[in-house]
Amino acid sequence: MSAYLYEASVPVFLHYLERLDRLVDIAQSHAEAHGLAADELLAARLAPDMLPLEGQVQVAANFALRACFPLVDQAVPPYGEFPAGCEGLHARIARVVALVGALQPGQFAQAPSRTLRDTAGQAVVSLPAPAFLFQYALPNFFFHLSTAYAILRSQGVALGQADFDGFHAYPARDR
Repeated sequence: MSAYLYEASVPVFLHYLERLDRLVDIAQSHAEAHGLAADELLAARLAPDMLPLEGQVQVAANFALRACFPLVDQAVPPYGEFPAGCEGLHARIARVVALVGALQPGQFAQAPSRTLRDTAGQAVVSLPAPAFLFQYALPNFFFHLSTAYAILRSQGVALGQADFDGFHAYPARDR
């Protein structure tokens, strides 16, 4: 099962972090093409009490660290300090990709026997490693990734499923 936890985490996070980085590129291109400040787009929210686009991207990237490092019994690396804006988001994502990408399947050998802990708002989550990954970490990562996508769509950015998952193919749209 340890190889399974590696395959269900590292390659999945790496693929979708690349998609997240692409969403930031698309947001930046959309802002430039429409005479908008990228910061305005990054401040957009679906609802007043939700994180803005920039925060959704940051939390999604950080969740990859929050998932993978406990699985290999290592402390979650510091998230890092990055400048605000698209360049800071690209730098954050690149750092997370480098850290997660350096993990090796053998490091996951003891993962199935571990109980992992994290905080979810004010709650403390304590789950066996497989449940931690499948019921908590991956769903939270995809929640923030999907919310970033939804914010961009709500702001008129031409996105489709191909932009989200990188597998679908549809005719090109104006951005």
